[in-house]
Amino acid sequence: MQRAPPKDRLKVRCGDGSAQRSCPLRLREEVKAEEADRGEMEENNLLHFLDSPNAHYRRKCEEYVSRHDGADHSDASDIDMANARERLEHLLKQPANKFCADCGTPDPKWAALPFGALICIKCSGTHRSLGVHISKVISVNLDEWTDEEVNCLSGSGGNAAVNTRYEAFLPENYKKPRQDCSTEERSNFIRKKYELQQFVTDPQFSCPLRLNNKHTADKHHHQQNSTVRHGFGHPFRNSWKRKETDQKGLKKMTDVGMVEFVGLIKVNIRRGINLAVRDVMSSDPYVMLNLGHQSMKTKVIKNTLNPVWNEILMLSIPHPVPSLKLQVFDKDTFTSDDRMGEAEVDIQPLISAAREYENSGITDPLEVSKWLVGEDGTLSKDSIISVVDGKVKQEIMLRLQNVEQGELEIELECVPLSQ
Repeated sequence: MQRAPPKDRLKVRCGDGSAQRSCPLRLREEVKAEEADRGEMEENNLLHFLDSPNAHYRRKCEEYVSRHDGADHSDASDIDMANARERLEHLLKQPANKFCADCGTPDPKWAALPFGALICIKCSGTHRSLGVHISKVISVNLDEWTDEEVNCLSGSGGNAAVNTRYEAFLPENYKKPRQDCSTEERSNFIRKKYELQQFVTDPQFSCPLRLNNKHTADKHHHQQNSTVRHGFGHPFRNSWKRKETDQKGLKKMTDVGMVEFVGLIKVNIRRGINLAVRDVMSSDPYVMLNLGHQSMKTKVIKNTLNPVWNEILMLSIPHPVPSLKLQVFDKDTFTSDDRMGEAEVDIQPLISAAREYENSGITDPLEVSKWLVGEDGTLSKDSIISVVDGKVKQEIMLRLQNVEQGELEIELECVPLSQ
C-alpha cells in the first residue's frame, strides 16, 4: 500500500510540467510573502520617484504635527524650544550643511522650508521672491525655531540629500552658481531647481518631445491622452505640464527674480487701535505687507477692533528700495475681504542709519533721527529711529488712510547682511 504524503508537504509541478518535487507548505508561503514584499517595495520606490518634492517634505511636517497634536504642550513650551535649538545646532554641524545648498557660500544662516535646504543670505532673497507657498525662509539665528520646523529640516536629510534629490539630473554642462555669481545667474538656477523642478526627473521621462511646432504639440497631446487611457499616465502629467509652462515661468522671472537685494527688514506688527467696523459689531482683522514683489500677512484676530498681533515678519529689501506698504483687511468667509485702511512707510532713512551704525559697536541707546507728525496725517505721533543693543530700530504709530478710523503700531528693524 502506497504511503500518503505528509500533510505539511505538497506536490509542485515544474514550469514545463516534466518533473515533480516535494516542497514544504511554509516554504511556499515564504515565497509568496517575499513576492508581496518585493511588489510593495517596487511600488513604494515608484511612488517615491514620482512624488512631488514639495508634497514629500510637507507630508513629513504634517505627519510630525499629527503625531504630536494630541499632546498638551502648555507647560513644556520652554523645554520644547530649548530642545529645538539643540537639535538645530546639531544639524548645522553636518559637513554638507556648512555650505549653502545653492551656491556653496560657507556658513549659511538661513533655511528654506519645506525643502530643508540651508542657504546663504543672497540665495534667501531669491527664495523669498518665490513666495511662501513655495519656499518659506527662516533665519538660523534671528528666528525662534519650533520643534516641527526642526523636524522638517532634519527630515529632509540636510543639504547633501536635498541636492541629491533636486539636482539628480543636473546637466553635465550646467554650472551651478558660485558665491560671487551675478543676481541673474543665481535667480535662474534657484527657480529652475525649486519652483520649476527641472532637475528632479530625467528629461527623457519628463518631456520626451519638443514643443516648438504645432505638429509636435498635437502629437504630444495625443500621446498624453493615450497614456492616460491606459491608466499609467497620471503620475507623469504634472512633469509634462511643468515643462510646457517653463517658458512662461522664465518670462515672469525677468520681472521678479532678477532683483538685487540689499538687506533685510523685520516688521513687528504690534497692534491695531480703534479699527473700523466691517462686520455687524466688530471685525476680524489681519495685516498684509508688501515690499516690491513680496507679500506676507499676519494671522487673523477674531472679533475685535483692537487686535494685538506681536507678529514679526521678515522681508528682503530690493534695490532700488521701494516703500513698505501695509493694508488692513477684515477676513470674510463667503465674500471678499473688506478693506480697513492702508499706510505707506519710506524705509530708506532706516536703511541709511543701519549702514552707518552697523559696525559702530554702540551698545547704549542712541537716538539717530526723528520723524515729526506732519500735515499729511500719516503719523499719529513722532517716530524715532534709534540704536538699541546695537540694533537699528524705528517705532511707528501709523494713522490708517482711506478709512474712517484706525491706527496701526509697528516696529521696524533693518538687519545687516552679515547676520
